[in-house]
Amino acid sequence: MTDVTASPAPGIRKAENPGQYIVLIAVAAAVLVFLLREKLPSLTTYPDAAVIPFKDWIGAVMTWMKVNLTWFTRSLAAIMDVPLRFAFNLLAKGFKLGSGPEATVLPRLSWLGVVGVMGWLGYINGGWRLALLCGGGFFALALFGVWNNAMLTLALIVICVPFCVITGLLVGIWSYRSPRFDGWLITPALDLMQTIPTFAYLIPMLLLYGASPVSALLATGLFATPPMVRATLLGLNKVPSEIKDFADMAGCTRRQKLWRVLIPSAKPSLMIGVNQVIMLALNMVIISSMIGAGGLGYDVLLALRALKIGQAMEAGLAIVIIAIVLDRLSQAIAHRQPAIAIAEGTWARHGNLIIAVGLLAVTTILALVIPALATFPKSLTLTTAPWWKAGVDWLTLHMFDTIEAVRVFVLLNFLNPMRAGFESLPWLGVLLVIVALGWRLGGWRLALLVGFLGFFAAASGLWVPAMQTLYLAGAATLVACIIGIPLGIWASRSDRVQSFVLPIIDTLQTIPMFCIIIPVVMLFRVGDVTALIATVAFAIVPAVRYTNHGLRQVPSQLVEAGQVAGCTRWQLFRHVQLPVAMPEIMLGINQTILLALSMIIICAMVGTRDLGQEIFKALAKADSGRGIVAGLVIAFIGIIADRLITAWVNKRKMRGGLA
Repeated sequence: MTDVTASPAPGIRKAENPGQYIVLIAVAAAVLVFLLREKLPSLTTYPDAAVIPFKDWIGAVMTWMKVNLTWFTRSLAAIMDVPLRFAFNLLAKGFKLGSGPEATVLPRLSWLGVVGVMGWLGYINGGWRLALLCGGGFFALALFGVWNNAMLTLALIVICVPFCVITGLLVGIWSYRSPRFDGWLITPALDLMQTIPTFAYLIPMLLLYGASPVSALLATGLFATPPMVRATLLGLNKVPSEIKDFADMAGCTRRQKLWRVLIPSAKPSLMIGVNQVIMLALNMVIISSMIGAGGLGYDVLLALRALKIGQAMEAGLAIVIIAIVLDRLSQAIAHRQPAIAIAEGTWARHGNLIIAVGLLAVTTILALVIPALATFPKSLTLTTAPWWKAGVDWLTLHMFDTIEAVRVFVLLNFLNPMRAGFESLPWLGVLLVIVALGWRLGGWRLALLVGFLGFFAAASGLWVPAMQTLYLAGAATLVACIIGIPLGIWASRSDRVQSFVLPIIDTLQTIPMFCIIIPVVMLFRVGDVTALIATVAFAIVPAVRYTNHGLRQVPSQLVEAGQVAGCTRWQLFRHVQLPVAMPEIMLGINQTILLALSMIIICAMVGTRDLGQEIFKALAKADSGRGIVAGLVIAFIGIIADRLITAWVNKRKMRGGLA
């Protein structure tokens, strides 16, 4: 039987979709604007006379806040300083009682006690392997002589993470109970907070609170909170309706239903949020060291400024160790099955806590009479700094010609032409194309949104730096996808390859951004090639992970149907698996773009010319308006890419019946 609805007449199809050629018309108009750039220069380069002074307006608001809200900022700083100083003293400095030469100094926690507690936490949540990883990782911090600064970094994390988790949990609950509030305020705010570059957080904190650990704490908290909000909302929405109905039938009040039923049921998603908060906080610690955080991040910055590869790598690896330990530990807690039996008695309920506190107390008391327990003996410490320097020196000596040839080839034949092309893009032509894409994929609302966000970049006078940022992020995304998508396809077809690739991907995801750029700078020097390599290494993770996940999630019934139809392996992949997995792969590309944009700002420290340089100049001059506007432009580029790709994915899913 012939399906008459399968092939509608051309006239009917055009009536159903009258805007199908709108993108082609917009591209043609953009090309026309480019060809007429000499006769109509104002359509290519945004006229200076029409620039809207967003920088001045935002700067005036920040100045007003600094002058009129001093009482609030000082009160908040004083409140936040109390737990932060306590954590610093407990883990790194010790408690000083009194003043003058007769002051009594209580010791900090013994390094041996902290190592033992980390090992114990690993054992009770993941067994001996995790215990060796957690305990051995923290012992390495003492062995390599970075214990003091590592504990300063850990103290900031210990105070910041609970603050972010509690705040994110409460906002997530509020969003869950008020979907309209979530749609109109929370989701747009989270999108902005997660796409605005990290350095843009430092400028208002520096202006309002000065260079201090409190400024670093608040900047880190603002940056790391959004994942907890999203995880809370996702977890509560994923609770099965049967569980919610059971709570109602049991007579639970609204509060009891939330805290005794919904929150425990959403624990896996909540712990994923905690894990992401920890990772983002560790990434931000190095950056916030520029405004007073101290710790390992400050060591990395000092070493980078002095081009001391050994010290920079050693401090960076210490941060990586802390990141890996906390990542694995939080994942183990998230996947740990709750005990079925109801524990009775103090020891049965709190035995693990008693053991941990007792171990800390005993080792700290013994440190009063055994100095080696208070401070790891310097005679036993090791340093890897000479090894890293020797390795880089050897590579530079023996492979300089090859490395330089690769750098020059990539710069001259790939990056420079791409940069010139992006810098010459007319602002009006680009706006026409993205508005047409928005209209085609999501209707007039999406077209209006992306059009406004794109116009902001031009109207703020930052169109050329925005295109420079887009060029480098686009180049890094292209390379990351060329490498990452085939790797993901390979991993999806072989469990052995997946078992090899995924641990590498997990490790790359836990390495802070600065630690990736250090060795690349030493080998390829400063410039766009260094930024490209470091950005690809940081942003490649989603391209691999989403591709692998998408292909493995293709329903087995579709694969079997293709095999029954006589498809070859290539035909099965091309016509069945790839189309079904394409929405997931596109989401991976979306995340790759966002990670590339976040890394580009860090790469501005190695000589790139883009919006990152605008933020650095603003940070040096404490020019809040300039820095915030540049940060907003970067955020808007990320939001435009995210909205367009998400709309395409949703449309593709609806067309394929996968929504």
